[in-house]
Amino acid sequence: MNELQASAAIMENAFLLIAVLIPLVGSLVVMTLKNNPNLREFTSFCAAVLLFFVVCSFIPALKQGQTLVYPIFHLLPGLSITLRADGFSMIFALVASSLWMIAVFYSLGYMRAHHEPKQTRFNACFALAIFGAIGVAFSDNLLTLYLFYEIVSICTYPLVAHHQDEESYEGGRKYIIYLTSTAKLFLLPALALIYVLTGTLDFPHNISQGVFSADAPSWMVVMLYVFCLFGFAKNGIMPLHHWLPGAMVAPTPVSALLHAVAVVKVGVFSTTRVMLYIFGVDTMQRLNLGIPTAYFVGCTIILASVIALSKDNLKARLAYSTVSQLSYIIMGVALLTPHAIAGGLIHIVNHAFAKITLFFCAGAIYIAAHKKDISEMSGLGRVMPFTFGAFGVAALSMIGAPPVAGFVSKWYLLVGSLEAHQIGILLILITSTVLNAGYFAPVVYRGFFGKAPAGTEESGIREAPLTMLVPLLLAVAVSVVIGIYPDFMLQFVKMVTG
Repeated sequence: MNELQASAAIMENAFLLIAVLIPLVGSLVVMTLKNNPNLREFTSFCAAVLLFFVVCSFIPALKQGQTLVYPIFHLLPGLSITLRADGFSMIFALVASSLWMIAVFYSLGYMRAHHEPKQTRFNACFALAIFGAIGVAFSDNLLTLYLFYEIVSICTYPLVAHHQDEESYEGGRKYIIYLTSTAKLFLLPALALIYVLTGTLDFPHNISQGVFSADAPSWMVVMLYVFCLFGFAKNGIMPLHHWLPGAMVAPTPVSALLHAVAVVKVGVFSTTRVMLYIFGVDTMQRLNLGIPTAYFVGCTIILASVIALSKDNLKARLAYSTVSQLSYIIMGVALLTPHAIAGGLIHIVNHAFAKITLFFCAGAIYIAAHKKDISEMSGLGRVMPFTFGAFGVAALSMIGAPPVAGFVSKWYLLVGSLEAHQIGILLILITSTVLNAGYFAPVVYRGFFGKAPAGTEESGIREAPLTMLVPLLLAVAVSVVIGIYPDFMLQFVKMVTG
């Protein structure tokens, strides 16, 4: 592409700034509506709908091969705060904006049914977390991404520590220490060194070259790669994963936010964005960074799955499932083949809709039956068939069974591992699939076929309120639709892989 064509493909669009500001303004309005709960939740929902439609408005231009940018301010040559929408951005932006709409309704039902305190603060911080997530999605460079990444960490701390008791404060401390210390110790120095070495923090417009020249010191590039891999600790890679199970002390809607909508998706999105657009496929292949990374995160996939098998608490089992599933995304990108990269990136979407369904189901079970442990859920599926049915379908997606969305991810990852001639990765994927089935199947089996304690069916336990049930059914329906018709999201993946 010549310079004229390149400039024609880059269009300035102020709606990028509007998209980022919508959840910020929404959070500010929510704070003023403490005494009007209905209007408060309505405001959150309106902000979510507006954000979704603004994000969708970028699709026609991207389909025409354009990249949308909006510079906010310029600091130094190659150093600015700038927003950008491209195929990679849209994968995450569409997930975050669409799930925010669903999460608003579910949160309303859960928080009111459980009589949770500080609901205004909860809604405001939830919107601020989306503000950070959308900023990460639409970042044009590593500096902008870093700033919004830190915003997500800070704004989600009050959500993790929501209950304001000793357990929640301990979980909140672990959460904020892990995420901010890794960013300061690894990520911030990496940003400075990358800028000194290359003169820019801007993301290129393709995934080939990256920002490093061929004569850059190999040892330094490798060191910076390791710093970035561990600096984005929200990606859940072992051994920097302990914050994630610890954050399960938060209310279930917060767990859903952490695992599906914002936090961990910010982690894996940022990690893969840097792998592909700062280091680039060519540099990673030249320095042999990809395959060792794939095997390293493969250990996380297997170990986290084994730990999940040992957890009786449903949210704890789902937390370790998330630790495992996130590494599928990084593994796919690290394999550096077109199918593997596609499998990794599309799993950002597929995991989000399935995992939010699973956490929604866990919350519904707790509200309706006051059960947290799987061993206590025998027979609940017969009195809560929609909730346990949705859990079963979402579990199939996590396992990778057709026709649910997770099958698309697993298929591309399996093909990609064969393209890369990595039989070891193929075996990791097969083993993890068996382990996935091992820790999800007992939940569904106990629910529908387990022997219920005497009087369960006469105890008055029924499905959770419709404000909780409808969002979880909608989320699982989207998982099925994406599994059957994956082309809509894959079009954005193909913009990345070419």
